[in-house]
Amino acid sequence: MVRLNQDLIDGIIFAANYLGSTQLLSDKTPSKNIRMMQAQEAVSRIKASEGEPQPMTEVDLFISTQRIKVLNADSQETMMDHPLRTISYIADIGNIVVLMARRRMPRPDSQENVEASDPEQDSKRQYKMICHVFESEDAQLIAQSIGQAFSVAYQEFLRANGINPEDLSQKEYSDLLNTQDMYNDDLIHFSKSENCKDVFIEKAKGEILGVVIVESGWGSILPTVIIANMMHAGPAERSGRLNIGDQIMSINGTSLVGLPLSTCQSIIKGLKNQSRIKMNIVRCPPVTTVLIRRPDLRYQLGFSVQNGIICSLMRGGIAERGGVRVGHRIIEINSQSVVATPHEKIVHILSNAVGEIHMKTMPAAMYRLLTAQEQPVYI
Repeated sequence: MVRLNQDLIDGIIFAANYLGSTQLLSDKTPSKNIRMMQAQEAVSRIKASEGEPQPMTEVDLFISTQRIKVLNADSQETMMDHPLRTISYIADIGNIVVLMARRRMPRPDSQENVEASDPEQDSKRQYKMICHVFESEDAQLIAQSIGQAFSVAYQEFLRANGINPEDLSQKEYSDLLNTQDMYNDDLIHFSKSENCKDVFIEKAKGEILGVVIVESGWGSILPTVIIANMMHAGPAERSGRLNIGDQIMSINGTSLVGLPLSTCQSIIKGLKNQSRIKMNIVRCPPVTTVLIRRPDLRYQLGFSVQNGIICSLMRGGIAERGGVRVGHRIIEINSQSVVATPHEKIVHILSNAVGEIHMKTMPAAMYRLLTAQEQPVYI
């Protein structure tokens, strides 16, 4: 078990065939029986009928305590890259593995005036389950390894914060989480109609849009891209309708939610010969406000920092609930600027902080652009 734990930290690879993906609608907290029925439904949609050829791609399935990546076995190009936290269920059915990730659907207009924190309404909301289907002789071992990765990740973050996993039971930590609301809940912000806009940008054919985009950061409930900079007098800036910090949900009807940054950049570059672009955006300030509630030092913060940048985050921890995002630069801790603070002092401040911990952060790439540490490359 010790060897497997270390392998999961470093990452292990399984050979598999990728059969395809599909989406299902689901309640918030279905039973395990319902989850298995959903997995079987996904398989029935993807698997070819008997006697029919089965489309498939040979892949390498990389599993670690940080993420699950799917690489094309021949080219080694990344086909999918999911932070471990985004996987909500794993099922193995014979030689089939189903990975399921959850996304909440936008609230319909008829529910605009419903309080987002209403538990009865929350339990009735539907979620989009994105189901990836794989075939492998190691299906059972793959499912077990992913389950073990969650457990190892939890123990490693305890140790990283100077806590022996045996000193604080998982039940104690779970009980604490159950008392805490999501402070920085993207879905509340995103569901308010005044924050969501359809923006039309007019430009000359052959003219670039004139933006720099960066990732919103792992920890965002709706991961997408953020406008980090705009070219002076370019179409985006000229429109007067876009701001730095705005999150782009879709462009010309193509959703950017959950797509890799490189894919989103390619989609925007592909608009060069268009004269009118429709963007669905969510108004967001460039600085993210974080509030972590930590009763005492036994409760690990659940994230790690390197030179002021958040580089890892524990799935389901108090930091994730507080709005911490991987790839963000910490600007302030409890109203004190830390942009020029040495790494060791930041770690010391965070390690010893208890009670309510207030932070301000922004994507590190955006911070480097705003402070002229990097020159913008507009698309």
